Amino acid sequence: MPKQRTRVLTRIGTIATCSRANPKRPVGKGNTGHMLTLYLLRHAKSSWDQPTISDIDRPLSARGREAAPRMGRFMRAENYLPDLVLCSPATRARHTLELTLAQLGGEPEVRMIDGLYNFGDGSGLLQIIQEEGGSHAGLMLVGHNPSMEYLAVSLAGQGSSEDLTSMAKKYPTAALAVITFDAKHWADIRPGTGSLVSFTKPKALQAA
Repeated sequence: MPKQRTRVLTRIGTIATCSRANPKRPVGKGNTGHMLTLYLLRHAKSSWDQPTISDIDRPLSARGREAAPRMGRFMRAENYLPDLVLCSPATRARHTLELTLAQLGGEPEVRMIDGLYNFGDGSGLLQIIQEEGGSHAGLMLVGHNPSMEYLAVSLAGQGSSEDLTSMAKKYPTAALAVITFDAKHWADIRPGTGSLVSFTKPKALQAA
């Protein structure tokens, strides 16, 4: 697979981003020493009210606009703060990220990756992680199913049996999987080497 095109953004909507991680801000759970933390956020619920627009341009539905900030508040409460965010260029993914970051806070580096507009078996997403992750301890992907679900299930070799079963059964919109790896470099992660820390669905969170 050829290397994916990357676009580094300085602003997404009203959310300012910076070109490097802020070393003083808290990091997500597990982001210590040589532990890497991966946050896999599926885009929030999209709208089908405009059948004439292309799939990549579909916006969020009202339900999606409510779920994304709810997940951002949850991530902030759990100290799930990525250093780098890789996002699909699809409108629904970009808007999910914008609403999530507005509640999450911090100033992670954000990159739009064309290859994350992907509906495959997850292998393409893994390659993007390996190529783009660099030295960042906390990395978040915002993308689509079924590739996000396939990737999460393939990477998580251990964790709560309840969460593992739930994730394999259904990975709904705006759901978040947090997976840690005992590794120094993203290029070293392989299927089955991760530990599922949590799998959270927006419906399980109280509206705040």
